Amino acid sequence: MAVRTVLGTRALNRATLARQLLLDRADVPVLDAVAHLGGLQAQEPQEPYPGLWSRLRAFEPAVLSGLLTERSVVRTHLMRRTVHLVTADDALAWRSRHEAMLRQRVLGVYRRELAGTDLDELASAGRALTADGEPRTMTEVARALAGRWPAPGPRALGEMVITALVPMIQLPPRGLWRTKAGVRNVPLSFWLGRAADPLSPDGSDPVGQALLRRYLAAYGPAASADLRAWCGLAGLPAAVAALREELVSFRDERGRELLDLPDAPRPDPDTPAPVRFLPAFDNAILGYHDRGRIIDDEHRGLSVAGERVVLVDGRVAATWRVEAGTVTVAPLGRLSPADRTAVAEEGREMALFLSDKENDGVRVAASPD
Repeated sequence: MAVRTVLGTRALNRATLARQLLLDRADVPVLDAVAHLGGLQAQEPQEPYPGLWSRLRAFEPAVLSGLLTERSVVRTHLMRRTVHLVTADDALAWRSRHEAMLRQRVLGVYRRELAGTDLDELASAGRALTADGEPRTMTEVARALAGRWPAPGPRALGEMVITALVPMIQLPPRGLWRTKAGVRNVPLSFWLGRAADPLSPDGSDPVGQALLRRYLAAYGPAASADLRAWCGLAGLPAAVAALREELVSFRDERGRELLDLPDAPRPDPDTPAPVRFLPAFDNAILGYHDRGRIIDDEHRGLSVAGERVVLVDGRVAATWRVEAGTVTVAPLGRLSPADRTAVAEEGREMALFLSDKENDGVRVAASPD
């Protein structure tokens, strides 16, 4: 695999926008979009809706809600131990590959509380408890197990069982359009009718290879550190080695090697990029270790603080929120008159979408000095 040219920040930005369906809205079914994106971060249950609206033509929220109730997509802890909205097929294919990471991330928070706890025994007890398919909250699961494991405390027990040891999904109506509902969990196997796919018995890593291909299709060109930042797994070096001959290689301006699929889109850096409104915790930003292709270092904290952001010329240039039905935009720096107009127009469309066309209120605040 020959090392190719250096890709500048703007070239990487346009590639990201194209892969993330943010350069041109895509005319594809909602299920296909969720699959292409490798899922959408969804700990804030309503955020996938504006995320898909910004990516798809004529997106109808009822379609995504229908996919949830029909069990074609699910809400589950997966990449980085955060709640993701993923296709049922991906949840079944990927969950076992993520389990060790999920355990380690829970232990990273509750290692002292869980010291001395036999996690295999706890997993067995958790599976037995939840095998009836009865929806349970995390607190209910923890209380049911606390008699046998009183020392860790309910939070540590519940987190370990629900997010790591037993593959679970969050039941609708959680995540349905314009619906507020608490989290109730049932086993993935109960909801989807079969258990998650087991790891390959021969020690190969076909799931890791699939994850690499899927990641590059939606996020590339990217470094192995970016892949690790997206999924939380340890860089997938075996998968990278196995696929290296079928990939192409570039360098970024820092000298890092970037891998990519040969035929994936890499638009001209001068391709115009429309204004786009992104939801909280959007993977177009969080899906990289080096986020400089889309957000300046001084604003990097916004992406982990749950701020919704606006892309102008492909980069984070403002935050947005809804106040009293009005989409309110706060620029992070100076916007040209043309950019302010474009932001206001897209904000008006977002307001119409969020209000089911009842309100088109938008306000773009003055740029900071």
